[in-house]
Amino acid sequence: MGATDEVIVKEITVTPEAAKEIQKIRLENNIPDTHGLRMGVKSGGCCGLSYLLAFDEQIGEGDKILHSEGIKLLVDEDSLALMSGTTLHFMDTPQGKGFKFENPNEVKEEHGCNCGEGGCCE
Repeated sequence: MGATDEVIVKEITVTPEAAKEIQKIRLENNIPDTHGLRMGVKSGGCCGLSYLLAFDEQIGEGDKILHSEGIKLLVDEDSLALMSGTTLHFMDTPQGKGFKFENPNEVKEEHGCNCGEGGCCE
């Protein structure tokens, strides 16, 4: 990769609340500290990106290892390019609880869905 082909990657951030929940899940499921948290994305058509979160012990060729709030993150190169600058939050509200990705690179279609994915933009 030449100097002009390099991609500048901003850090992926895990909020303290998300880190606490990740550690809680790790303990509840007896997942060893040697496992990292794999983060990934795939295109969701006009609805934006679909995200992946899973504990993984394998570090693949091309994976980047990042650290945030004491969490070891494993991110493949393609996902890293799409997730540069992303913040992972954990939300616990009356409507439900779960992880939320705040990704400055994500673009969603504002004028309805015409991708043929069948109800992807609900």
